[in-house]
Amino acid sequence: MSVSPDLLNRDADDEDLRPPRPARRRRRGLRILLVLAVVLLLAVGWAVADALRMPGNDSVAAKLAEWGRDHGFNGVITWLEQEQYAKNQPAVGGTPVGGIPLAPGALREPQKATHGAAAPLAPLAGGVPLPGEGQWQTVVAAKGRPAVQVASLRPDDQHTSFVVGVMRMDPTLIRGELHPGTRDPGGSWHASTSLAGAAQNGIADVFNGGFRLNDPSHPGYYSEGRTVAPLVDGAASLVLHTDGTADVGAWNRDVRMGPGVASVRQNLQLLVDNGQVNPTCATGGTKEWGSTIGQAAYIHRSGFGVTATGAEIYVGGPALSVCTLGRILQDAGVVRGMELDINPNWVSGTYFHDRPHGRPAGFRLFPDEQVAPEHYFSPSSRDWYAWYIR
Repeated sequence: MSVSPDLLNRDADDEDLRPPRPARRRRRGLRILLVLAVVLLLAVGWAVADALRMPGNDSVAAKLAEWGRDHGFNGVITWLEQEQYAKNQPAVGGTPVGGIPLAPGALREPQKATHGAAAPLAPLAGGVPLPGEGQWQTVVAAKGRPAVQVASLRPDDQHTSFVVGVMRMDPTLIRGELHPGTRDPGGSWHASTSLAGAAQNGIADVFNGGFRLNDPSHPGYYSEGRTVAPLVDGAASLVLHTDGTADVGAWNRDVRMGPGVASVRQNLQLLVDNGQVNPTCATGGTKEWGSTIGQAAYIHRSGFGVTATGAEIYVGGPALSVCTLGRILQDAGVVRGMELDINPNWVSGTYFHDRPHGRPAGFRLFPDEQVAPEHYFSPSSRDWYAWYIR
């Protein structure tokens, strides 16, 4: 069969008009990259939208971080936190703006405390304390006695422009209760996820719980007769009894399961034991102090402990290392204490005053606290503690 010369010439001309084959391959590659980019953007957008749909009034950054940890990106979130910390370490030197603050809502001193007058906290900054530094102020009273007292002090001799808050609670006047979060532990509970309705009656103070239950340090969780995360022998444990009093200790050494146990919240290992700060506070690794930002980092941290007389102590504030957190607990008289959660999105201590109309008025424990008192009037994604007047 013969082929027309015109047809051959037309095919040849068309071939000449096409881009060279390498250019066609580049265009095809660009189209593939564009499709992948669109798919990636859609996936990211879906993830962000899914994260922001989480119930509660956590910040956008907190919701994104929680979504990442829930979907297998725990290592990535930790790395991002470490990078952020490396670029935004707390300032060294200076003094607190306005000095050591008076506790907002402080009351005129009621009668003598049940457990005796607490000694002022020694300034970790060294030298002469600033006016009001380490002095206890009554912020909640019951039966004419101090139920909750707070003190403020600088965290150490370097980060002298920051203020840490310490809260001292009298277990004969107030009782504790562990409240669940909508996602941690999640599920259905008798205790509410917020200070709504009857849950705000007689409220004295609240503070944050421990690390996420899916953290590699494997914290345990027991409440209302249910074990959500297995309790680990030797782990630091905040135990609430059915009478509302608290204890802290190593699980199955100092504290253990029994009919009088209402809840157990575990987190890491004891930070203060027999009145001494754990010597691994500056050298321990992820096994001892978790997989979050390193133990030497100066960030928002919180902790809880009990004194020899039974008083209950909460510490929260910025620019704290594991060691300085332990030292403040120790100076407040704690004989057994533990670290709770860390980072600005979660560290929160709030005390309340009842009002004849409307919900109670809440007050932040320390000036740099980023979790507003109003946070607890909406469902919280994370577990938290509330102390009520008896």
